Amino acid sequence: MTCGVFLELLAREASPVEFEGPLVQARAQGASASVLAELEAAKLAALRVRAIMRRHARRETELAALFDTAGDLAGLRDLDAVLEAITRRARRLLSADIAYLTLNDDERGETYMRVTDGSVSAAFRRLRLPMGTGLVGLVAQTAMPYTSAHYLGDEQFRHRGFIDSAVAEEGIVAILGVPMRLGSRVIGVLTAANRSERPFDQEEVALLGSLAAHAAVAIDNARLLEETQTALEELSAANEVIKARSAAVEQAARAHDRMTAVVVRGGGVEDVGAVVTELLGGTLHVLDADGRHLATTGTESAALSDEELSGVMASAHSARAQGRTVRRGDLWIASVTTGDEMLGTLVLRTADEVSGADQRILERAALVTALLVLFQRSVTEAEGRVRGELLDDLLSDRRTDADTLIVRARRVNVDLTAPHVLLCARYESHDHRQRAAFWASSFAAVEHGLAAARGDEIVLLLPGERAGDTARRVAKELGASLGRPATVGAAGPVDGPSGIAAAHLEARRCADALLALGRRGDGAGSSELGFVGLLIGDGRDVPGFLDGTLGPVLGYDERRGTALVRTLDAYFGSGGSLSRTAERLHIHVNTVSQRLDRIARLLGEDWQSPERALELQLALRLHRLSR
Repeated sequence: MTCGVFLELLAREASPVEFEGPLVQARAQGASASVLAELEAAKLAALRVRAIMRRHARRETELAALFDTAGDLAGLRDLDAVLEAITRRARRLLSADIAYLTLNDDERGETYMRVTDGSVSAAFRRLRLPMGTGLVGLVAQTAMPYTSAHYLGDEQFRHRGFIDSAVAEEGIVAILGVPMRLGSRVIGVLTAANRSERPFDQEEVALLGSLAAHAAVAIDNARLLEETQTALEELSAANEVIKARSAAVEQAARAHDRMTAVVVRGGGVEDVGAVVTELLGGTLHVLDADGRHLATTGTESAALSDEELSGVMASAHSARAQGRTVRRGDLWIASVTTGDEMLGTLVLRTADEVSGADQRILERAALVTALLVLFQRSVTEAEGRVRGELLDDLLSDRRTDADTLIVRARRVNVDLTAPHVLLCARYESHDHRQRAAFWASSFAAVEHGLAAARGDEIVLLLPGERAGDTARRVAKELGASLGRPATVGAAGPVDGPSGIAAAHLEARRCADALLALGRRGDGAGSSELGFVGLLIGDGRDVPGFLDGTLGPVLGYDERRGTALVRTLDAYFGSGGSLSRTAERLHIHVNTVSQRLDRIARLLGEDWQSPERALELQLALRLHRLSR
């Protein structure tokens, strides 16, 4: 009944304040504390779901607008209409009071208003800003996005009287501006502004940057079409060449339509690559930002060699700076970027010459791939938050209905009724926290498990029964991703939600034991550590204990190349029998006696007392494990 009330509120998209209604009504009816607590928990869960739904809805709206913009570019006929549509969408998506687009006049060293949406001031619509002045002039000069929550009082910008007067007449307070770039050249600025003080977040900066990239493509396409039309008018003798160019532009537009349709149908980077290789031939390699292989499409061809890969990454930065395809031998390289972030690289291997129009197809593919990567990242982050919240609830050991947790887990394709192992991963640098969390979220999604970042550790719940094997695999793969050792303790298997919190504590103890034993970068479960896991805790100095207990003997063996430690271990293992010790080591009894005399001189005559003997045996065991 409790869930039903909040589900109805969710279904009709009620405001947050309406979710307090069931609680108020229950208090008025004199409900018990347990009922009120249950209602409060259900309310909080429903509000979290509402927030997630609103974020998803916002992301869908943003992506739909980007796809609409891409469609406008594919069918570009009227540049003014496309730029007005982009400006209008920027204003709507960022919920801004006004949005405007300026173009640079390089000869006069100014950027001037080209399109506005929501403006009421004629002076503002006629504004021309010298390069480097005001926020827009600074963006146009530096090619960097800038934002200000209160522009007129912001001292980081060079203010000019006529600019501030126009801004004041328009009533603008908060401003966000991003550059429109063609390669390394800034051709204008796309801006969103509010008439009240409101900061812009990073997602809004990235979204406006994507729209600015589309606006730059629209202007570039318009320039290409204008050049084609001029050539048709002026060069009748070159009619066949012009026809070929027009056909190439149409091919690029059709390719863009096809790639956009692939995205709308839910396709991935492999599907976009298939369109490229169908049109251009050859083989297309898709790499991530670090140069790791993501996908290959087209005719069979050898993978990129290490030498080629090194050259590709260097050329990718050049392609990003130029905003154009770069050639390296038989490789054609286009950078997959958005704003100031490099997301990956497209590498086309072909023995044929790639025309300028075909290069535009590769560049459009890079743009569509960037949209796909951003969308996939958004989906992964949203799913990762849901998985992380579920694992946090499981680790908190709060009295939550097990059936409810099992149902929540099934929604993210996790079966809590099957055996799972709990892993606690430690890594060295806090600088790698975000990367470690993203790796864990992606790894858990592939493995049908859960992951959460908690302080200086990563916690994973993965299907399986072999805790130690899973710990070693995670230590190896996480360490490779971070480029530095990761230490993983494990516990389990556990069946059902009830034992997960206790397994987490055991996995943490295992990780602490591995670090204390000097086994950094390793993975193990408690069963593989024996009694050591019960003895070692936070702050224990295992190397110091070994040095204080066995140090003289260890040092003597190291200096002289003797086997006193081995003899001592065999002596205790034989119950203190000289003859059995000699037999185990395959030496004479007199040799054993001589070695024990040497040990007595190094450790002291009381080394066989019960207390000293126990310490020595524990030190010998730790010495073996640490090796």
